[in-house]
Amino acid sequence: MTAVPRIASPPRPVPDCTAALARTYGRLAAVCEALDVRVAAAGTPPFARPFAQPSAHPRRWVGGAELADRTDPAGGQEALDAFVAAEADRIRRGHGHDPRPDVAASRALHDYLWSVGLLMSGVWYLERRVPRVRPREVRVDLSTGTFEIAPGAGFACLPGDPAAHLPGARVVADEEALRAELRAAVADHFRPLLAAVGPRVRRRDRALWGMATDDLVSGIWYLGRSLGQEERAVREATELLPTAIAPFPGGADFRRLTDRAGHAHPTRTRLGCCMYYTLDPSRACATCPRTCDAERLRRIEEQA
Repeated sequence: MTAVPRIASPPRPVPDCTAALARTYGRLAAVCEALDVRVAAAGTPPFARPFAQPSAHPRRWVGGAELADRTDPAGGQEALDAFVAAEADRIRRGHGHDPRPDVAASRALHDYLWSVGLLMSGVWYLERRVPRVRPREVRVDLSTGTFEIAPGAGFACLPGDPAAHLPGARVVADEEALRAELRAAVADHFRPLLAAVGPRVRRRDRALWGMATDDLVSGIWYLGRSLGQEERAVREATELLPTAIAPFPGGADFRRLTDRAGHAHPTRTRLGCCMYYTLDPSRACATCPRTCDAERLRRIEEQA
């Protein structure tokens, strides 16, 4: 009987930190309906500047590096102009009126902080890994508001993580050290952006970092609710920000509201304003200081 020669299987690709991050970003996008992000194809280098097309054509993309760049006033201002104008156009189409320039800038900034913050905190929540997302690894499609991320080549992780041996993985001592990594990663990404966009939103440092705090906490809270894990998300957001930790001016500060059936529901009050009430004056956001506890409970019961 003639032996059938064995055909060698093609070698399996060696996993790396970039591939691991791409998988987790894809999972986040699938779980979080409000996170409008696509993951760049494997091997995509960090997005180069500039993203502008020739002047005869409308700009489609704006990158995080452009928005945060204060060394090139002309290029940075042009990028910010396009970023804010695109948000103003979406507000005009969605709400039927022209927003004030500072409102459009605030809403655009809020979307960036929430989305990019969740790309970091979501990986931490799901996998106990913290990527350092650099501004040049993120860009925004101005026509749709969709974010695109080119996964980086490394992350911090805990001892015992199955990816701890990969090139680019950096092991930290424990959960608190990993929380410190997340706070630092978010702050380092946001700091130059807040400095650049601050004059457009007409707010100073404390108010800007209050918005960053709100968006970091609310992203984790949203992810937990999406997974049916609200209590875990509240607990972990509170452990991440138990109180003010510079540059974040306040903690997660969750509290409980009890409905008529005796069920307690977590809520919090924002440190900064997302300006949604200017778009729909009849309905401020659920964590707005303008929204009283009775109204919050009414909405909770309505959703239930």
